[in-house]
Amino acid sequence: MKYYEEIQVGDVEVTRARTITEADIVNFAAFSGDWYPLHTDVEYAKKGPFGERIAHGMLVLSVATGLMPLYEMAIIAFYGMDKVRFTAPTKIGDTIHVELEVVEKQDKGDLGGVVNLKQSVKNQRGEDVAISTIKVFIAKKPS
Repeated sequence: MKYYEEIQVGDVEVTRARTITEADIVNFAAFSGDWYPLHTDVEYAKKGPFGERIAHGMLVLSVATGLMPLYEMAIIAFYGMDKVRFTAPTKIGDTIHVELEVVEKQDKGDLGGVVNLKQSVKNQRGEDVAISTIKVFIAKKPS
């Protein structure tokens, strides 16, 4: 388990990968209630800017969260997300992974501190599909 003191600015982590499937998109639409046709209607999406259905942006972020090695850190809480941008579509069959870089730390006292991570979600071609800064509250080592 990695504690606040053990995390350094500049640390980089690359996650395992996961392929986005049609079932992911349909299940996410059902779960979220977001049936926007760019994600769920083949004929509508064919006429759109990408020529086919694409994954919901929030689906991509949700999968990215599941890929992160959160169980390896002494996380107390998710603290927030800033500067979220979707820079390319994620299509059915794309395989995404996450690259994380520690860009800042903020000590919050005896309990722990906030670690800011640059999150780059990349497809199988190494292209960024989503970028953001995520913040996690990490515990300090017990004394």
